Amino acid sequence: MVCGGFTCSKNALCALNVVYMLVGLLLIGVAAWGKGFGLVSSIHIIGGVIAVGVFLLLIAIVGLIGAMHHHQVMLFFYMVILFIVFLFQFGVSCSCLAMNRGQQETLLNSAWGMLENKTKTDLESQLNCCGLLNGTATATRVQFEQDVQNCPASCKQNNSCYTCGLKMLDHATEALKILGGVGLFFSFTEILGVWLAVRYRNQKDPRANPSAFL
Repeated sequence: MVCGGFTCSKNALCALNVVYMLVGLLLIGVAAWGKGFGLVSSIHIIGGVIAVGVFLLLIAIVGLIGAMHHHQVMLFFYMVILFIVFLFQFGVSCSCLAMNRGQQETLLNSAWGMLENKTKTDLESQLNCCGLLNGTATATRVQFEQDVQNCPASCKQNNSCYTCGLKMLDHATEALKILGGVGLFFSFTEILGVWLAVRYRNQKDPRANPSAFL
């Protein structure tokens, strides 16, 4: 990357922070879409992605203002916090990609068991499905049969219901793949942002008073 001048570094850092703002909005949007199916919100990784997206959006605004005004203090906090965001985003993205279907089922089962009956029936009506997962364990099967018996979904009338667990797992798997891929890819660009901030912070503004530059 040939960008040695003050103006070039400034423009590159500004452009990179605009990209970070768009990535932050994308992460927040996809995670919010992933939370659209009730129990998907019980996967705390998605909540972590929303936190990363909000934090990245805020730090990108700080970096953009710092780059435009060549503000030494803002640039210093920007590069320190951006490196912390990189570490957190890298970990969350790897967790999203590493979570297999069995782990998702375990999380959904534990979350479903903590829900009140009214919440379960509301979800079944909203998703037009009955029960969570038809497991082989006796306790799980008994719970599933009770849920199906109390299910108010319209699909029950013609015996064409899918289990809610399958619908939510498909939705969660897709959301986790998108979030993990996007987050992992852009987490490495944050190292570029830190490097640019360090370089730009130590460069002299040719339009500034020479005696004011330390």
